[in-house]
Amino acid sequence: MIERLNEFLYDTKGIVLRIAKGVSIVSALLALTLIVYENGYHLSPEQSTEVHKGMDAIFTMFCLVYFVRLLYSFDRLDFLKHTWFEGVIVASIVYVGLSRLIFGHYPLQAFFQNVDYDHYRHHYWVFVTLSMLYLVGIEFVRVSRYLNSLALKPAGTFILSFIVLIGIGTGLLMLPQMTTGAGGADFLTALFTSTSASCVTGLSVVDVSTYFTFKGKLVLLLLIQFGGIGIVSFATFFAMFMKDGVGLKQQVILQDFLSSESLSSAKALLRKIVFMTLTIEAISTVLIFFTWGREMVFGGFWQRVFFSVFHAVSAFCNAGFSLFSDGLYQQEIRHSLLLHVVIALTIIMGSLGFSTVEDLFSPRMLRERMEKPWKDWKLSTKVSLFMTMILVFVGMGVFYFLERAEGGTLSEVEDMRAIVGAFFQSVTTRTAGFNTVNFSALRAPTLIFMIFLMFVGASSGSTGGGIKTSTFLLILTSALATIRGKKNMEMGNRSIPQEMLGKAFSIFVFAAVYILTIIFILSITESNLDIVSVTFEAVSAFSTTGLSTGITNELSVQGKSIIILSMFIGRIGTLTLALALSSRVVSTNYKYPSAHLMIG
Repeated sequence: MIERLNEFLYDTKGIVLRIAKGVSIVSALLALTLIVYENGYHLSPEQSTEVHKGMDAIFTMFCLVYFVRLLYSFDRLDFLKHTWFEGVIVASIVYVGLSRLIFGHYPLQAFFQNVDYDHYRHHYWVFVTLSMLYLVGIEFVRVSRYLNSLALKPAGTFILSFIVLIGIGTGLLMLPQMTTGAGGADFLTALFTSTSASCVTGLSVVDVSTYFTFKGKLVLLLLIQFGGIGIVSFATFFAMFMKDGVGLKQQVILQDFLSSESLSSAKALLRKIVFMTLTIEAISTVLIFFTWGREMVFGGFWQRVFFSVFHAVSAFCNAGFSLFSDGLYQQEIRHSLLLHVVIALTIIMGSLGFSTVEDLFSPRMLRERMEKPWKDWKLSTKVSLFMTMILVFVGMGVFYFLERAEGGTLSEVEDMRAIVGAFFQSVTTRTAGFNTVNFSALRAPTLIFMIFLMFVGASSGSTGGGIKTSTFLLILTSALATIRGKKNMEMGNRSIPQEMLGKAFSIFVFAAVYILTIIFILSITESNLDIVSVTFEAVSAFSTTGLSTGITNELSVQGKSIIILSMFIGRIGTLTLALALSSRVVSTNYKYPSAHLMIG
């Protein structure tokens, strides 16, 4: 009987599934529109009722499409196996719909009324919204598989994903319910904040703690999370669980984004990255929750949870956004040294790079090294770890001695707080953006040294910015090799290919030229501001650090636009931008006669 049914459906399968796909996409767009409308605007009860009716209709369409796909997938058990969670949501929707249709009320409504719980309807619509977002996300993942058909380079697709994320964030932050004031954020403020969050920078032209509502802060949290790992990475991760799998172009994008050695290793690393990220952020959330300090008073348990989650995600993604007006220099948590240490360690985990964290801490690698003590870390892991340690402790020492002197920001605090403060600022300067001291009071030599740390930045394949520690080490090693007259460059008993060295120099030159250019422009547009502060702001934006001496909200429209562009270019990387815009040479199978130039 099943075979006859399949034979009967075979001739119409193609056109029916195409229609179902179109209906799904249209339904997803309508669902997003209704969700944004309900959560972004202040609606009357009548308007909310109409929105809920529309949601019910869209849910019905999703259910019908699911059953059509099930009917036309001739291996139906396999289809249910691959779409089981989607099936659970559809079954829940059908159950709720039948309950309301037959009995005239929501499931368990009588039970909640008997126990005097009046918020069941609100929580039901929270469940509806989350379910709808999941179904819309599934459609987005399916659409993302068509990246292979786009006539874009992998670097171009990566850039486009960030542009889309920034655009969505800008639109959401402009909605009335996102801000505490009337009318929502203006376009430039929304664009600046969305870019800063998506590019995990942390600079802001408004006080995030008072300017945005809970919904606005939730949007910022999602932008930071998606921006830290990459929206394409999330889409690819969920695509792994779908029947059609991951496209080749998606794997190439991941290889570039994660600094992976091969396509297969990038795909294998991605699954670990998502679980690794969520695990580290969860552990950090718990630790932050219990280390806020006695002086910090919250409005309730869930507010404390949200603050903990927000700062954990912001720290791991090296974003630097805080829900306090003065950052971690806020009076209530200024002396919570254990909290500062937890956040600093979370920042370090995010700045090491995903492949490094996997090589250092994954159970499989730890087990292998216990069984085979001779097995060493990868060279990239050594570079990331040792450069991080050197920069952190050198930065800590310089910051401590410069600011511990008379008149410095650490001159009048106790020894332990001075040590932890110097350690924290050394860690956060390398692209995280939190502060536990008053940055407007820092000395010029301290700011100049911090500019150097921001320029170097975090490790490759991490959530941080800068030119990366490996790039800096390659350039330094190459310079020393040239001085010593060595023809080949070695590192860790390995030869470094000339192509890799050329890439490092390209990144350095692009970054240096761009920063000098924007400093020159900002010195013209912001002539009323101190040049050291302007330079600090420019490097902070490009390196996606997010530290500021307090001049961000004083910038002109032109200055803010330049900072927005700098945050974007700093996040996607100058080399990625160059690769996306350039054309490869037709052939390299030729060589001109050697020339001699005077150098130095």
